[in-house]
Amino acid sequence: MGPTGEDQNKKQKKLTFALVNKAMSKAQKISEKGFKEEVLADYKIAYESRQASLIGRKEVLTGKAKFGIFGDGKEVAQVAMAKYFSKGDFRSGYYRDQTFMFALGISDIQKFFAQLYAHTDVEAEPCSAGRSMNGHFGTRLLDDEGQWLSQTDRFNSSADISPTAGQMPRLLGLAWASKLYRANKELHKNTAFTDKGNEVAWGTIGNASTSEGHFWEVINAAGVLQVPMLMSIWDDEYGISVPAKYQTTKENLSSILSGFQTDKDGQGYELFKVKGWDYPALCKTYAEAAKVCREKHTPVIVHVTEITQPQGHSTSGSHERYKSKDRLAWEQEHDCIVKMREWMLTADIATEDEINLLESESDKIVKSQKKAAWDAFLEPILKEKEEVTQHIINLNLDSCDQLIKDLKSNKSPIRKEVEVAMHEAIRLSIGQNSDARAKLIDYYHQYQELNQDRYSSHLYSQSSQSINNIDPVKVSYSDDGKKVDGREVLNACFDAAFDRIPELVAFGEDLGYIGDVNQGFAGLQEKYGEHRIMDTGIREASILGQGIGAAMRGLRPIVEIQYLDYLLYALQTLSDDLATLQWRTKGGQKAPVIIRTRGHRLEGIWHSGSPMGMILNAVRGVHVLVPRNMTKAAGFYNTLLESDEPGLIIECLNGYRTKELLPNNIGEYKEELGIPEVLREGSDITLITYGSNCRIAEQSAIQLAQLGISVELIDVQTLLPFDKNNSIVDSLKNTNKVVFLDEDVSGGATAYMMQKVLVEAGGMRYLDAEPLTISSRDHRPAYGTDGDYYSKPNAEVITTAIYDAMHEYDPERFPELGI
Repeated sequence: MGPTGEDQNKKQKKLTFALVNKAMSKAQKISEKGFKEEVLADYKIAYESRQASLIGRKEVLTGKAKFGIFGDGKEVAQVAMAKYFSKGDFRSGYYRDQTFMFALGISDIQKFFAQLYAHTDVEAEPCSAGRSMNGHFGTRLLDDEGQWLSQTDRFNSSADISPTAGQMPRLLGLAWASKLYRANKELHKNTAFTDKGNEVAWGTIGNASTSEGHFWEVINAAGVLQVPMLMSIWDDEYGISVPAKYQTTKENLSSILSGFQTDKDGQGYELFKVKGWDYPALCKTYAEAAKVCREKHTPVIVHVTEITQPQGHSTSGSHERYKSKDRLAWEQEHDCIVKMREWMLTADIATEDEINLLESESDKIVKSQKKAAWDAFLEPILKEKEEVTQHIINLNLDSCDQLIKDLKSNKSPIRKEVEVAMHEAIRLSIGQNSDARAKLIDYYHQYQELNQDRYSSHLYSQSSQSINNIDPVKVSYSDDGKKVDGREVLNACFDAAFDRIPELVAFGEDLGYIGDVNQGFAGLQEKYGEHRIMDTGIREASILGQGIGAAMRGLRPIVEIQYLDYLLYALQTLSDDLATLQWRTKGGQKAPVIIRTRGHRLEGIWHSGSPMGMILNAVRGVHVLVPRNMTKAAGFYNTLLESDEPGLIIECLNGYRTKELLPNNIGEYKEELGIPEVLREGSDITLITYGSNCRIAEQSAIQLAQLGISVELIDVQTLLPFDKNNSIVDSLKNTNKVVFLDEDVSGGATAYMMQKVLVEAGGMRYLDAEPLTISSRDHRPAYGTDGDYYSKPNAEVITTAIYDAMHEYDPERFPELGI
């Protein structure tokens, strides 16, 4: 007589319990009773997360929210993953990880809906204060003053971004920081940031996003570096409507990733594959994966297959349009919630009644938290609406009656509607000289300030380490100071910085062993060790990502991008991630990374570019510094290293062998940002430029002086910030004429500088002549000295342009040049 169905169920339950418990550490092991409680608790989290997704979609379709993207279909896998995420660990994921966040308790359903509604209160929506669309998660790494919180006593999540695979470069840096902390015993005292480097960085990504170059660049880099990075791939075999056959070679990520596995040919990855609906297998897999990653400090990939997406990609469309009936039926059958429920019943872990009761209670919880989130979101706006309505009533204008009626009838207003009504009332009351109108206008201005904080604050640091709070220190020289190559000034600056800042690291292509291609780091790797100054592969996006992640974990990285032209490889990461970090978290996270590069004049199409307009428009949130020599550059490095803000320093390629006087306070002097310097005083015309162009402008100024034209030459020194005291206008008051000179294409940085000086600072009112811009040709610089001469501004072009301008202004004093 064979075993009964009841006996089989009991046997399966025991086997499942043993399977899961075996994978747990000694401290985690639980009793069979505790096992049931844990399984039910996991199912509750998964079920409530699913209900949040379903209700969230309805909230979008009914107009309460603008857009919805949800984590339905991944709940069980994320519950299992969360079990082995330890305090001190970091997540760098994407916008479908809500269940993971709920499981760890670092978010909840009310906060989830607060983000869906774009609640601007950081207490209600701590991930982004309503600045990111729903599903973009992050934890507060900073206190209200912008100072670091301890990371080792909490679960940490870096702030998500939408660009697919954009989380990968940062993930590499978060994992690499653990390797640095483990290798450098001097940093073990930094217990707020590390437990001797034992932290794991957990990444998540959808299968289709692995088609992005960032994914493969980081996968390769992590394998080379051997860092504790645990990468989960949620594989639902689609990328929106595009199936895997158009996404992935062999339609099988495990197959093509298997080449990265550790084998007889060398160290690489540990690779796991598991079905996304198989709860016990997921628990076992993540236990093993986390143990390997944490103890061996080797990267791990968990390929989670047979994931479903019950609601399709997002609220912008329905997956019924592109999935077959068979596929849709398969997804219903293999839904992870359905399968986990079946498994609990089959394994005799819970009864139908127990599960039904749990689900019923959870339905009530999700609905109540949704309502609480909506009420909390709406309450302050309703108060603002009522205040504005009363101000408009007080105007006592018949023309405002409809406006008042519309406001009163609006039960769910948004701030745009409140402000539009205010503005209309102010327009309708033009000419009314009343106390009521004055109070309405005063309220309007207060509203502007409140909304500046709600939507536009924290583009830069507002902490005590803000750039604005760094006191400048003047450079000083000894009486017997010697002249050295510019590269030696930089080398001395970096040497002093590494000596005083134990958290400082620097890395990039050719930076370590040979000390960079221009010798700014010559000899420093030998002095400070390969764990602080190191070479990397040719992979600019992930080099920058290494810096971002490391900076988020308390290190102070200097990231080298060998040439300015190649910053374009990293521009997406620089623009979408680093530049927005403080703003998109409303001061909740920061990454004070310094990007070092070199540009402007040298040789060839791709080694002498100056795409400054593009950079300036892409990196608001990062300081852009353009020193004319290495002494200035060193002062900027010192300033940035004392601050908690990111910066891009573009050194002059033709300045490394130019002689400069070596300062005697090389590691101490600090240049203030946003302060132009007058290099040559003049009375006829103001010439504004920066970087390598300063030398060419000086040559032109000498030529023009011989022609009787007095040029006031100004080096702006930094482009972000730009002339924060509007001092350039003082020169225009004197000369009444202005020229903007730049190596960018026409309409690039010259247009930017012109707007700053003439429009924002009001310089236009002091001009007696049309402003002039001089820029490069609208193509890349051609090769060779002649190519540079005829592609970029040269002294003769500048002299001719300025002389012609002076001729037009005063033809008697300056006869026609004739060329």
